[in-house]
Amino acid sequence: MNILNIEHISKVYGEKVIFDDVSWGIQEGDKIGIIGINGTGKSTLLKIAAGLEEADSGSCIKANHIVVQYLSQTPEFDGESCVLEYVMKEMSADVHWDMEGEAKNMLQTLGITDWNQKIGELSGGQRKRLALAEVLLKPCDLLVLDEPTNHLDHSMAQWLEQYLKSWRGSLLMVTHDRYFLDSVSNRILEIDKGKIYNYDTNYAGFLELKTQREEMEQATERKRQSILRTELEWVKRGARARSTKQKARLLRYEELKNQGGPVSDGRVEMSSVSTRMGNTTIEVENLCKSYREKTLVRDFSYIFLKNDRIGFVGDNGCGKTTLMKMLTGRIQPDQGTIKIGQTIKMGYYSQEIETGKDAGIAYMDPAMRVIDYIRETAEYVRTEDGLISASAMLERFLFPPDAQYSLIGKLSGGERRRLNLLRVLMEAPNVLILDEPTNDLDISTLTILEDYLDHYQGIVITVSHDRYFLDRTVRRIFAFEDGGRLRQYEGGYTDYIMKAKEADEEKQSPAAADVLAEKSGRAGKDTYRAAKEKKLKFSYKEQREYETIEEDIAALEEALEQLEQDMMANATNSAKLSELTELKSKKEQELEEKMERWEYLEELAEKIAGQ
Repeated sequence: MNILNIEHISKVYGEKVIFDDVSWGIQEGDKIGIIGINGTGKSTLLKIAAGLEEADSGSCIKANHIVVQYLSQTPEFDGESCVLEYVMKEMSADVHWDMEGEAKNMLQTLGITDWNQKIGELSGGQRKRLALAEVLLKPCDLLVLDEPTNHLDHSMAQWLEQYLKSWRGSLLMVTHDRYFLDSVSNRILEIDKGKIYNYDTNYAGFLELKTQREEMEQATERKRQSILRTELEWVKRGARARSTKQKARLLRYEELKNQGGPVSDGRVEMSSVSTRMGNTTIEVENLCKSYREKTLVRDFSYIFLKNDRIGFVGDNGCGKTTLMKMLTGRIQPDQGTIKIGQTIKMGYYSQEIETGKDAGIAYMDPAMRVIDYIRETAEYVRTEDGLISASAMLERFLFPPDAQYSLIGKLSGGERRRLNLLRVLMEAPNVLILDEPTNDLDISTLTILEDYLDHYQGIVITVSHDRYFLDRTVRRIFAFEDGGRLRQYEGGYTDYIMKAKEADEEKQSPAAADVLAEKSGRAGKDTYRAAKEKKLKFSYKEQREYETIEEDIAALEEALEQLEQDMMANATNSAKLSELTELKSKKEQELEEKMERWEYLEELAEKIAGQ
């Protein structure tokens, strides 16, 4: 059954064409994901489908008795209302009592436990989750969700994923979470240059079908160009007679010439931009931070290595952003030290775009022009391609010249995030701190960012709930556990989940064995605790050695290569040759000792990661 039809709609903002005579529909049971770069009209399309905005032309026809619920990307609230009152509003009296228990359970699942708390006291992330709960609780036939996974931690995202997969109604959503999109959707709509392309598949199938579509378009264009070259040669020779046949051929040539070829998607272009880094990076020792009675970070120590790729994960409110702000100096720890190397230059891509002035913090003034916002950082930046102007960098980030003089206030949420990312990268940091970088960035930009990070010469520290992004970019994860402890895991998000499950099973197994032993009189808890293996960890000296040992080995190998060349050059000078031979022997001995030490440290690092 067809529940909603969009017929021949067009939409223009200023001089920008958002939709150009597009038509599509939603069938009962469809779970549709919308894909497109920021600013192409994804949120606008959702609003038109939800009946909150009208197209300039065309129509949106909804079947009788169809109820639609809409989640905005930036919900608005009455700050004086309480949490439970908000989600239960507009419910009839006969269902109110039945729904109250379900509402409390859903709020708790989404990390909101104080039912009587004023909405004005909630954080931005909590407000978005509150709006999600309110939409999901109301009965409807079509759910329209704009970025539902923003501000959801891993467990909440997995819960929502399972909820929507089992939900029997129709779904229309925009999300950047590719694992979520692949799991939930059975249909993809791609918005591209004012047109909409339909794919009856999930995200993985969409990638394959889109590649096929683009290949077909390119093949058609090659054929057009071949015919055009043939016709051009005929035109150059000149018509032998002005017959009707010759006139028709001229008209066909003009039509072929005026046809537009396929236009490739706009893609963000990022060149690696960073500043040289010395041997001392960021050294954190015994860091502690608490707010009121809650401990966020307890006794955290780590030395960030050159080209480290570190991810921090944990439940909402556990202290991830607080830790990032301590690393950047915006918040001071209660205890412990953070030593920053003299050559370290940090770039901080914050979770929330700054909207107010603060000392040393770049903020987005809605009344400022796009190009002026970037020029505040640098007029030119040095990249792999040489010096690039601010205007040229904006073009690489999909801000054409006519958009560069627009006001920031007119940009979409995703476009503002992309602009903010450009500003951070133009500062040429050698330590890049990304706090929830996947919020509001389109999938195309995320793909390019991931490729950029592959070649980035520096340290990357990221906080993210995006499972795909973590799997793609990080090589080590720190997970926030109860009491503010951080536990280290090697690998990406999937590796972390597997190892965390194994660790939980290991914890449960000795506990069960302990109870059994206590019952049989063979051992008690005190015996178990005394026999428990002491937890391994690097000493400060070992951590420093582990950071530089590979460079030391490389230097020794280069020195040996140079000595061999010198020995060949001095083959006839016995005195010099003897001296070089003795020096080579010493270097080989040093290299052998370094290699043995490296093997020991690597083995120790694996044991630490696996405990």
